[in-house]
Amino acid sequence: MAGSSTADVGQGAPLSGVPPSAQIDLAEEVQNVEWASLSQWQLIWRRFLRSRMAVIGAVIVGLFYLVAVLGEFIAPYDLSTRFTDAIYAPPMLPRFVDVDGNWSARPFVYGLVKDMNPETLEIHYTPDTAVKHPIYLGVRGVEYKVLFGVTKTNWHLYGAADGAPFLLFGSDSQGRDLFTRCVLGSQISLSVGLFGVVLSIILGTVLGVTSGYYGGLVDDLMQRFSEVIMSVPQIPLWMALAAALPLHWSALNIYFGITIILSLINWGGLARQLRGRTLSLREEGFTLAAHAAGASDWWIIRRHLIPNNASHIIVVGTLAIPGMILGETALSYLGLGIRPPMTSWGVLLQEAQNVRTIVFNLWLIIPAVLVILAVLGFNFLGDGLRDAVSPFSK
Repeated sequence: MAGSSTADVGQGAPLSGVPPSAQIDLAEEVQNVEWASLSQWQLIWRRFLRSRMAVIGAVIVGLFYLVAVLGEFIAPYDLSTRFTDAIYAPPMLPRFVDVDGNWSARPFVYGLVKDMNPETLEIHYTPDTAVKHPIYLGVRGVEYKVLFGVTKTNWHLYGAADGAPFLLFGSDSQGRDLFTRCVLGSQISLSVGLFGVVLSIILGTVLGVTSGYYGGLVDDLMQRFSEVIMSVPQIPLWMALAAALPLHWSALNIYFGITIILSLINWGGLARQLRGRTLSLREEGFTLAAHAAGASDWWIIRRHLIPNNASHIIVVGTLAIPGMILGETALSYLGLGIRPPMTSWGVLLQEAQNVRTIVFNLWLIIPAVLVILAVLGFNFLGDGLRDAVSPFSK
C-alpha cells in the first residue's frame, strides 16, 4: 500500500486523508529519491530541459547549423549567379493571391519592372502583374558537390520554374541573391566559431590543467603569458594579426588563418578557470589515491582532472562561440578577414557601411540580424548549460 501511495504522489495524484502540506513534502521526497538514482549527465539533461530559454537557444543553434550543412541544397543559386536586371532589387515574398483576388494553390512571384530616377539615379522596382513566375519545391539548378566532393547534384530546395529570379532577401549591388549569400555565408561564419572554439578548448584545457596540476614555476609562466594575451585589446590585436597574413594567400588559407588567430587569442579565459578548478581537484581523495597508487601525471590528468572539468569546458566553449562569430564578422566587415570568392556574414555587411545603403536598401542589413540571432541562440544555450551544470541549480 505504501508503495502505491508513493507512486501516486510521484505522479501528482492527491492522497485522501493526508494534509496538503504532508503531500507536498512526500512528493518532494519521492522526487529527491528519483533524482538521486540518476547519473551526473542525466541530471544535467533534466535541469537543461527545465530552462525554456535554453531549449529555445538550442533550437535556434540547431536550425542555423542545419541550414549551414544543407546550404548548397537550400540556396537556389550559387555565389557567382548574377541577375544584372535586378540590381538592388527588394525582397520578393511568395504570393498566393494575385491583384485581382484570385487564389492560387502554388506560390508565385511577379516579374519586376525597373525604372531609374533621372535626377537622383535611384533605381526603383515595381511588380509586373502581367507576368507570374510559379515557385516549385525540388527544382534543378546550379550543380554542386555533395558527400565531401564524392558526387555532384543539381537539386535545390526551391526555385522559379522558368529560371526567373526569386530573390527572397533581395539582391545586392551586383544583382546576386542575398538569401543565397546569407545561407552559404553561414557555413563560414558558423564553422569559424565552431572550429575556433575547438582549438581554444584544446589550448585552454591543456595549459590550464597543466598549470593547476604542477603549480610552481610552470604555473607562474603560464599565468603571466595568459595575462599578457588577455590584457591586449582584442580588436586591435585581431586587426594586427589579420593584416600580417600574406596577401597572396588563397581564400581557403585566409579562412584557416582567421580561425587560428581567433583561437590563439581566446584561450586565456578558459585556461585560468580550469587552473583554479584543478588546484582544488588535485587535493581531492581520488587524485591523491591515484598518485599514491603510482599513476603517472598524464594518467591522472587524462582520467581524473579533464573528465571532472568536462561539463565546465562544454559550458565555456558554448559561451565562447558567439565571441568567435563576432570576431570573424568584425574582421571581415573591416576587410581584414574572409576574402572573395568566399563569403561570410561579415563580408556581406561590407555593403551596409554607409547610411545611404541602409536608407534605400534596408534589406542589406539582414546578415546583421542573422548574427544577432545566432549570438542570442548561443548565449541562451550557454546560460542554460551553465545553470544545468551547477550543483546549486533548481
